[in-house]
Amino acid sequence: MPTLNKIRAALPRSLRGSTVPRGPAGAQLARLRTVLTVFFALDGFVFAGWVVRIPDIKDQTGASPSALGLALLGVSAGGVATMVLTGGLIRRYGAHVVTVGTAVLLCAGVVLPPLTRSALALGLVLLVFGAAFGSINVAMNSAAVDLVAALRRPILPSFHAAFSLGGMLGAGLGALVAGHLSPTRHLLLLALLGLAVTAFAGRALLALPAPKPPPAPESTAEPGGGDEPAAALPAGRVRVLVAVLGLMALCTAYGEGAMADWSALHLKESLDAGPGLAAAGYSVFALAMTAGRLSGTALLLRLGQNRALVAGGATACAGMVLGSFSPYVWGTLAGFALTGLGLANIFPIAIGRAGELAGPHGVAAASTLGYGGMLLGPPAIGFLADWFSLRAALSTVALLAGAAALIAYAMQYATRPREA
Repeated sequence: MPTLNKIRAALPRSLRGSTVPRGPAGAQLARLRTVLTVFFALDGFVFAGWVVRIPDIKDQTGASPSALGLALLGVSAGGVATMVLTGGLIRRYGAHVVTVGTAVLLCAGVVLPPLTRSALALGLVLLVFGAAFGSINVAMNSAAVDLVAALRRPILPSFHAAFSLGGMLGAGLGALVAGHLSPTRHLLLLALLGLAVTAFAGRALLALPAPKPPPAPESTAEPGGGDEPAAALPAGRVRVLVAVLGLMALCTAYGEGAMADWSALHLKESLDAGPGLAAAGYSVFALAMTAGRLSGTALLLRLGQNRALVAGGATACAGMVLGSFSPYVWGTLAGFALTGLGLANIFPIAIGRAGELAGPHGVAAASTLGYGGMLLGPPAIGFLADWFSLRAALSTVALLAGAAALIAYAMQYATRPREA
Protein backbone atom coordinates (compact mmCIF):
# COMPACT_ATOMS: atom_id res chain seq x y z
CA MET A 1 0.00 0.00 0.00
CA PRO A 2 2.19 2.85 -1.24
CA THR A 3 -0.09 5.58 0.08
CA LEU A 4 0.11 4.23 3.64
CA ASN A 5 3.88 3.95 3.29
CA LYS A 6 4.05 7.65 2.42
CA ILE A 7 1.95 8.49 5.50
CA ARG A 8 4.20 6.33 7.68
CA ALA A 9 7.32 8.05 6.34
CA ALA A 10 5.85 11.45 7.20
CA LEU A 11 5.16 10.50 10.82
CA PRO A 12 7.57 11.34 13.66
CA ARG A 13 9.99 8.48 14.33
CA SER A 14 8.26 7.48 17.56
CA LEU A 15 5.00 6.95 15.66
CA ARG A 16 6.38 4.93 12.76
CA GLY A 17 6.67 1.48 14.29
CA SER A 18 10.36 1.07 13.51
CA THR A 19 10.67 -1.80 16.01
CA VAL A 20 8.32 -4.23 14.25
CA PRO A 21 9.62 -7.65 13.18
CA ARG A 22 10.97 -8.08 9.66
CA GLY A 23 9.20 -9.92 6.86
CA PRO A 24 5.54 -9.95 5.74
CA ALA A 25 4.23 -10.19 9.30
CA GLY A 26 6.30 -7.19 10.33
CA ALA A 27 5.12 -5.17 7.32
CA GLN A 28 1.53 -5.96 8.22
CA LEU A 29 2.06 -4.82 11.82
CA ALA A 30 3.70 -1.62 10.58
CA ARG A 31 0.70 -0.88 8.34
CA LEU A 32 -1.66 -1.58 11.21
CA ARG A 33 0.25 0.81 13.49
CA THR A 34 0.12 3.51 10.82
CA VAL A 35 -3.63 3.14 10.24
CA LEU A 36 -4.42 3.11 13.96
CA THR A 37 -2.28 6.22 14.36
CA VAL A 38 -4.42 7.95 11.72
CA PHE A 39 -7.62 7.07 13.61
CA PHE A 40 -6.23 8.31 16.93
CA ALA A 41 -5.23 11.57 15.24
CA LEU A 42 -8.67 11.88 13.61
CA ASP A 43 -10.36 11.43 16.97
CA GLY A 44 -8.29 14.24 18.53
CA PHE A 45 -8.77 16.50 15.49
CA VAL A 46 -12.57 16.25 15.51
CA PHE A 47 -12.88 16.54 19.28
CA ALA A 48 -10.64 19.62 19.45
CA GLY A 49 -12.63 21.27 16.67
CA TRP A 50 -15.73 21.07 18.84
CA VAL A 51 -13.86 22.14 21.97
CA VAL A 52 -12.54 25.44 20.62
CA ARG A 53 -16.05 26.52 19.59
CA ILE A 54 -17.52 25.97 23.07
CA PRO A 55 -17.35 29.72 23.97
CA ASP A 56 -19.29 30.63 20.80
CA ILE A 57 -21.87 27.92 21.38
CA LYS A 58 -22.20 29.00 25.02
CA ASP A 59 -23.05 32.54 23.85
CA GLN A 60 -25.41 31.12 21.24
CA THR A 61 -27.36 29.09 23.81
CA GLY A 62 -27.21 31.77 26.55
CA ALA A 63 -26.15 29.13 29.09
CA SER A 64 -24.74 29.99 32.52
CA PRO A 65 -21.52 28.23 33.61
CA SER A 66 -23.46 25.64 35.62
CA ALA A 67 -25.97 25.06 32.82
CA LEU A 68 -23.13 24.69 30.34
CA GLY A 69 -21.43 22.23 32.70
CA LEU A 70 -24.58 20.09 32.79
CA ALA A 71 -24.86 20.25 29.00
CA LEU A 72 -21.22 19.23 28.61
CA LEU A 73 -22.02 16.28 30.84
CA GLY A 74 -23.72 14.84 27.77
CA VAL A 75 -20.35 14.09 26.12
CA SER A 76 -19.12 12.01 29.04
CA ALA A 77 -22.50 10.49 29.90
CA GLY A 78 -22.97 9.31 26.34
CA GLY A 79 -19.45 7.92 26.24
CA VAL A 80 -19.53 6.06 29.55
CA ALA A 81 -23.03 4.69 28.91
CA THR A 82 -21.98 3.06 25.64
CA MET A 83 -18.61 1.63 26.71
CA VAL A 84 -20.02 -1.68 27.92
CA LEU A 85 -22.05 -2.00 24.73
CA THR A 86 -18.95 -1.21 22.72
CA GLY A 87 -17.09 -4.05 24.43
CA GLY A 88 -19.81 -6.46 23.34
CA LEU A 89 -19.68 -5.16 19.77
CA ILE A 90 -15.90 -5.59 19.74
CA ARG A 91 -16.19 -9.19 20.90
CA ARG A 92 -18.73 -9.88 18.16
CA TYR A 93 -17.43 -7.90 15.20
CA GLY A 94 -13.82 -7.08 16.13
CA ALA A 95 -12.13 -3.84 17.16
CA HIS A 96 -11.31 -2.83 13.58
CA VAL A 97 -14.92 -2.89 12.37
CA VAL A 98 -16.16 -1.01 15.43
CA THR A 99 -13.41 1.61 15.08
CA VAL A 100 -14.48 2.43 11.52
CA GLY A 101 -18.19 2.51 12.33
CA THR A 102 -17.81 4.76 15.35
CA ALA A 103 -15.48 7.09 13.41
CA VAL A 104 -18.33 7.72 10.97
CA LEU A 105 -20.69 8.47 13.86
CA LEU A 106 -18.16 10.80 15.47
CA CYS A 107 -17.73 12.86 12.30
CA ALA A 108 -21.48 13.04 11.74
CA GLY A 109 -22.17 13.95 15.37
CA VAL A 110 -19.83 16.95 15.50
CA VAL A 111 -22.16 18.98 13.25
CA LEU A 112 -25.02 18.84 15.80
CA PRO A 113 -23.93 21.18 18.69
CA PRO A 114 -23.97 24.47 16.70
CA LEU A 115 -27.54 23.73 15.57
CA THR A 116 -28.86 24.08 19.13
CA ARG A 117 -30.30 27.19 20.80
CA SER A 118 -30.63 26.09 24.43
CA ALA A 119 -28.54 24.32 27.06
CA LEU A 120 -31.05 21.44 27.16
CA ALA A 121 -30.88 20.86 23.41
CA LEU A 122 -27.09 21.09 23.54
CA GLY A 123 -26.93 18.45 26.25
CA LEU A 124 -29.15 16.09 24.26
CA VAL A 125 -27.11 16.27 21.06
CA LEU A 126 -23.90 15.94 23.07
CA LEU A 127 -25.19 12.56 24.26
CA VAL A 128 -24.98 11.40 20.65
CA PHE A 129 -21.57 12.96 20.07
CA GLY A 130 -20.31 11.56 23.39
CA ALA A 131 -21.54 8.06 22.59
CA ALA A 132 -19.52 8.08 19.38
CA PHE A 133 -16.47 9.60 21.12
CA GLY A 134 -16.48 7.05 23.95
CA SER A 135 -17.07 4.10 21.65
CA ILE A 136 -14.28 4.93 19.23
CA ASN A 137 -11.85 5.37 22.13
CA VAL A 138 -12.65 1.92 23.53
CA ALA A 139 -12.39 0.33 20.07
CA MET A 140 -9.11 2.06 19.17
CA ASN A 141 -7.50 1.29 22.52
CA SER A 142 -8.54 -2.36 22.28
CA ALA A 143 -6.97 -2.61 18.83
CA ALA A 144 -3.85 -0.80 20.09
CA VAL A 145 -3.48 -3.11 23.10
CA ASP A 146 -3.61 -6.12 20.75
CA LEU A 147 -0.81 -4.56 18.70
CA VAL A 148 1.26 -3.76 21.82
CA ALA A 149 0.96 -7.41 22.87
CA ALA A 150 2.13 -8.56 19.42
CA LEU A 151 5.12 -6.17 19.40
CA ARG A 152 5.96 -6.59 23.10
CA ARG A 153 7.03 -2.96 23.35
CA PRO A 154 5.30 -0.16 25.37
CA ILE A 155 4.13 1.89 22.35
CA LEU A 156 0.67 2.80 23.65
CA PRO A 157 1.76 6.40 24.48
CA SER A 158 2.60 6.92 20.81
CA PHE A 159 -1.04 6.34 19.83
CA HIS A 160 -2.17 8.83 22.44
CA ALA A 161 0.47 11.19 21.07
CA ALA A 162 -1.31 10.96 17.74
CA PHE A 163 -4.57 11.87 19.50
CA SER A 164 -2.88 14.90 21.04
CA LEU A 165 -1.29 15.85 17.73
CA GLY A 166 -4.70 15.70 16.11
CA GLY A 167 -6.07 17.80 18.95
CA MET A 168 -3.35 20.38 18.47
CA LEU A 169 -4.07 20.58 14.74
CA GLY A 170 -7.82 20.75 15.29
CA ALA A 171 -7.47 23.49 17.89
CA GLY A 172 -5.01 25.38 15.70
CA LEU A 173 -7.42 25.26 12.76
CA GLY A 174 -10.19 26.42 15.08
CA ALA A 175 -8.10 29.37 16.23
CA LEU A 176 -7.46 30.36 12.60
CA VAL A 177 -11.08 30.20 11.47
CA ALA A 178 -12.78 31.41 14.68
CA GLY A 179 -13.06 34.96 13.40
CA HIS A 180 -14.05 34.00 9.87
CA LEU A 181 -16.41 31.01 9.97
CA SER A 182 -19.48 30.44 12.11
CA PRO A 183 -19.43 27.36 14.36
CA THR A 184 -21.93 25.68 12.01
CA ARG A 185 -19.76 26.09 8.91
CA HIS A 186 -16.54 25.29 10.76
CA LEU A 187 -17.83 22.03 12.22
CA LEU A 188 -19.49 21.01 8.95
CA LEU A 189 -16.12 21.41 7.22
CA LEU A 190 -14.55 19.37 10.01
CA ALA A 191 -17.11 16.60 9.53
CA LEU A 192 -16.50 16.41 5.78
CA LEU A 193 -12.74 16.21 6.28
CA GLY A 194 -13.20 13.53 8.93
CA LEU A 195 -15.46 11.41 6.74
CA ALA A 196 -12.94 11.60 3.89
CA VAL A 197 -10.13 10.40 6.19
CA THR A 198 -12.37 7.64 7.57
CA ALA A 199 -13.19 6.41 4.07
CA PHE A 200 -9.49 6.17 3.21
CA ALA A 201 -8.10 4.79 6.47
CA GLY A 202 -11.14 2.64 7.22
CA ARG A 203 -10.71 0.63 4.04
CA ALA A 204 -7.11 -0.09 5.02
CA LEU A 205 -7.99 -1.01 8.62
CA LEU A 206 -10.75 -3.41 7.60
CA ALA A 207 -8.28 -5.21 5.32
CA LEU A 208 -5.88 -5.88 8.22
CA PRO A 209 -6.54 -8.75 10.67
CA ALA A 210 -6.14 -8.29 14.40
CA PRO A 211 -2.61 -9.40 15.41
CA LYS A 212 -2.09 -12.46 17.56
CA PRO A 213 0.38 -12.03 20.43
CA PRO A 214 3.46 -14.29 20.50
CA PRO A 215 3.90 -16.79 23.36
CA ALA A 216 4.33 -15.03 26.70
CA PRO A 217 7.94 -14.58 27.86
CA GLU A 218 9.09 -15.50 31.35
CA SER A 219 8.75 -11.88 32.53
CA THR A 220 7.04 -8.79 31.17
CA ALA A 221 8.63 -6.39 33.63
CA GLU A 222 9.94 -3.23 32.01
CA PRO A 223 13.52 -2.03 32.50
CA GLY A 224 14.17 0.62 35.03
CA GLY A 225 10.90 0.56 36.89
CA GLY A 226 10.71 -2.61 38.93
CA ASP A 227 7.25 -3.36 37.50
CA GLU A 228 6.26 -6.93 38.18
CA PRO A 229 4.63 -9.31 35.66
CA ALA A 230 0.95 -10.00 36.11
CA ALA A 231 1.62 -13.71 36.58
CA ALA A 232 3.42 -12.95 39.86
CA LEU A 233 0.32 -11.41 41.42
CA PRO A 234 -2.74 -13.20 42.85
CA ALA A 235 -6.06 -12.71 41.05
CA GLY A 236 -7.65 -10.73 43.87
CA ARG A 237 -4.82 -8.22 43.94
CA VAL A 238 -4.98 -7.91 40.14
CA ARG A 239 -8.65 -6.85 40.36
CA VAL A 240 -7.82 -4.27 43.02
CA LEU A 241 -4.92 -2.92 40.99
CA VAL A 242 -7.09 -2.59 37.87
CA ALA A 243 -9.58 -0.56 39.91
CA VAL A 244 -6.75 1.62 41.26
CA LEU A 245 -5.41 2.14 37.75
CA GLY A 246 -8.90 3.12 36.65
CA LEU A 247 -9.02 5.63 39.51
CA MET A 248 -5.74 7.15 38.33
CA ALA A 249 -7.11 7.34 34.81
CA LEU A 250 -10.20 9.06 36.24
CA CYS A 251 -8.09 11.70 37.98
CA THR A 252 -6.21 12.54 34.80
CA ALA A 253 -9.22 12.31 32.46
CA TYR A 254 -10.85 14.88 34.73
CA GLY A 255 -7.91 17.16 33.98
CA GLU A 256 -7.97 16.52 30.24
CA GLY A 257 -11.71 17.13 30.13
CA ALA A 258 -11.39 20.32 32.15
CA MET A 259 -8.70 21.66 29.83
CA ALA A 260 -10.76 20.76 26.79
CA ASP A 261 -14.00 22.27 28.05
CA TRP A 262 -12.83 25.22 30.15
CA SER A 263 -9.36 26.40 29.09
CA ALA A 264 -10.70 28.71 26.35
CA LEU A 265 -13.35 30.14 28.70
CA HIS A 266 -10.75 30.71 31.43
CA LEU A 267 -8.55 32.73 29.08
CA LYS A 268 -11.52 34.65 27.71
CA GLU A 269 -13.41 35.41 30.94
CA SER A 270 -10.64 35.50 33.58
CA LEU A 271 -7.92 37.18 31.51
CA ASP A 272 -9.92 38.99 28.78
CA ALA A 273 -8.14 37.14 25.96
CA GLY A 274 -9.52 37.47 22.43
CA PRO A 275 -11.16 34.53 20.58
CA GLY A 276 -7.98 33.49 18.77
CA LEU A 277 -5.79 33.60 21.88
CA ALA A 278 -8.44 31.83 23.94
CA ALA A 279 -8.59 29.01 21.39
CA ALA A 280 -4.78 28.85 21.41
CA GLY A 281 -4.84 27.84 25.09
CA TYR A 282 -5.99 24.34 24.26
CA SER A 283 -3.48 24.22 21.38
CA VAL A 284 -0.64 24.85 23.86
CA PHE A 285 -1.96 22.12 26.14
CA ALA A 286 -2.36 19.68 23.23
CA LEU A 287 1.12 20.48 21.89
CA ALA A 288 2.67 19.76 25.28
CA MET A 289 0.75 16.49 25.55
CA THR A 290 1.93 15.54 22.08
CA ALA A 291 5.56 16.17 23.02
CA GLY A 292 5.18 14.23 26.25
CA ARG A 293 3.55 11.26 24.54
CA LEU A 294 6.04 11.19 21.67
CA SER A 295 8.73 10.62 24.28
CA GLY A 296 6.51 8.30 26.34
CA THR A 297 8.01 5.00 25.19
CA ALA A 298 11.55 6.18 25.94
CA LEU A 299 10.38 7.52 29.31
CA LEU A 300 8.80 4.20 30.21
CA LEU A 301 11.88 2.23 29.23
CA ARG A 302 14.07 4.55 31.32
CA LEU A 303 11.92 5.11 34.43
CA GLY A 304 9.41 2.28 34.45
CA GLN A 305 5.68 2.72 34.88
CA ASN A 306 5.42 3.71 38.54
CA ARG A 307 8.10 6.39 38.53
CA ALA A 308 6.78 7.83 35.25
CA LEU A 309 3.31 8.06 36.82
CA VAL A 310 4.59 9.81 39.95
CA ALA A 311 6.63 12.33 37.95
CA GLY A 312 3.72 13.03 35.61
CA GLY A 313 1.21 13.64 38.38
CA ALA A 314 3.55 15.97 40.26
CA THR A 315 4.34 17.98 37.12
CA ALA A 316 0.66 18.34 36.21
CA CYS A 317 -0.19 19.44 39.75
CA ALA A 318 2.40 22.23 39.68
CA GLY A 319 1.44 23.28 36.17
CA MET A 320 -2.26 23.59 36.91
CA VAL A 321 -1.64 25.69 40.02
CA LEU A 322 0.21 28.13 37.76
CA GLY A 323 -2.40 27.90 34.99
CA SER A 324 -5.29 28.51 37.37
CA PHE A 325 -3.94 31.44 39.39
CA SER A 326 -1.48 33.30 37.16
CA PRO A 327 -2.72 36.87 36.52
CA TYR A 328 -0.95 36.91 33.15
CA VAL A 329 -1.85 35.18 29.90
CA TRP A 330 1.74 34.00 29.38
CA GLY A 331 1.79 32.47 32.87
CA THR A 332 -1.49 30.68 32.25
CA LEU A 333 -0.25 29.31 28.93
CA ALA A 334 2.98 28.13 30.58
CA GLY A 335 0.91 26.40 33.25
CA PHE A 336 -1.22 24.74 30.58
CA ALA A 337 1.95 23.49 28.89
CA LEU A 338 3.30 21.97 32.13
CA THR A 339 -0.07 20.38 32.79
CA GLY A 340 -0.06 18.82 29.34
CA LEU A 341 3.45 17.41 29.86
CA GLY A 342 2.49 15.97 33.22
CA LEU A 343 -0.81 14.42 32.18
CA ALA A 344 0.56 13.17 28.85
CA ASN A 345 1.37 9.58 29.74
CA ILE A 346 -0.67 8.84 32.86
CA PHE A 347 -3.84 7.74 31.06
CA PRO A 348 -2.11 5.51 28.46
CA ILE A 349 0.18 3.98 31.10
CA ALA A 350 -2.80 3.20 33.34
CA ILE A 351 -4.82 1.66 30.49
CA GLY A 352 -1.83 -0.28 29.18
CA ARG A 353 -0.93 -1.61 32.63
CA ALA A 354 -4.55 -2.67 33.20
CA GLY A 355 -4.35 -4.59 29.93
CA GLU A 356 -1.14 -6.29 31.04
CA LEU A 357 -2.71 -7.30 34.35
CA ALA A 358 -6.17 -8.42 33.19
CA GLY A 359 -6.28 -8.42 29.40
CA PRO A 360 -9.18 -6.84 27.48
CA HIS A 361 -11.42 -6.87 30.55
CA GLY A 362 -8.82 -4.79 32.37
CA VAL A 363 -8.73 -2.29 29.50
CA ALA A 364 -12.53 -1.99 29.52
CA ALA A 365 -12.77 -1.58 33.30
CA ALA A 366 -9.99 1.01 33.56
CA SER A 367 -11.30 2.90 30.51
CA THR A 368 -14.80 3.10 31.94
CA LEU A 369 -13.50 4.47 35.24
CA GLY A 370 -11.15 6.79 33.38
CA TYR A 371 -13.84 8.33 31.23
CA GLY A 372 -15.87 8.71 34.41
CA GLY A 373 -13.44 11.55 35.09
CA MET A 374 -14.86 13.33 32.09
CA LEU A 375 -18.34 12.56 33.40
CA LEU A 376 -17.46 14.19 36.72
CA GLY A 377 -15.42 17.10 35.39
CA PRO A 378 -17.80 19.31 33.34
CA PRO A 379 -20.55 19.73 35.96
CA ALA A 380 -18.07 19.95 38.84
CA ILE A 381 -16.11 22.77 37.16
CA GLY A 382 -19.32 24.55 36.18
CA PHE A 383 -20.87 24.48 39.66
CA LEU A 384 -17.62 25.41 41.38
CA ALA A 385 -17.21 28.32 38.95
CA ASP A 386 -20.69 29.55 39.89
CA TRP A 387 -20.10 29.14 43.63
CA PHE A 388 -16.51 30.43 43.77
CA SER A 389 -14.66 31.33 40.56
CA LEU A 390 -13.39 29.63 37.44
CA ARG A 391 -9.84 29.92 38.80
CA ALA A 392 -10.78 28.04 41.95
CA ALA A 393 -12.72 25.45 39.97
CA LEU A 394 -9.76 24.71 37.70
CA SER A 395 -7.49 24.25 40.71
CA THR A 396 -9.30 20.93 41.36
CA VAL A 397 -7.35 19.60 38.37
CA ALA A 398 -4.14 20.18 40.37
CA LEU A 399 -5.60 18.40 43.39
CA LEU A 400 -6.54 15.30 41.40
CA ALA A 401 -3.20 15.25 39.54
CA GLY A 402 -1.45 15.30 42.92
CA ALA A 403 -3.72 12.48 44.09
CA ALA A 404 -2.74 10.43 41.02
CA ALA A 405 0.94 10.91 41.88
CA LEU A 406 0.36 9.76 45.46
CA ILE A 407 -1.62 6.71 44.29
CA ALA A 408 1.19 5.75 41.89
CA TYR A 409 3.76 6.16 44.66
CA ALA A 410 1.78 3.85 46.93
CA MET A 411 1.07 1.37 44.13
CA GLN A 412 4.75 0.52 43.61
CA TYR A 413 4.59 -1.43 46.86
CA ALA A 414 1.29 -3.12 46.03
CA THR A 415 2.67 -4.51 42.75
CA ARG A 416 5.49 -6.37 44.49
CA PRO A 417 4.62 -10.03 45.01
CA ARG A 418 4.57 -11.11 48.63
CA GLU A 419 7.32 -13.43 49.75
CA ALA A 420 6.30 -16.90 50.79
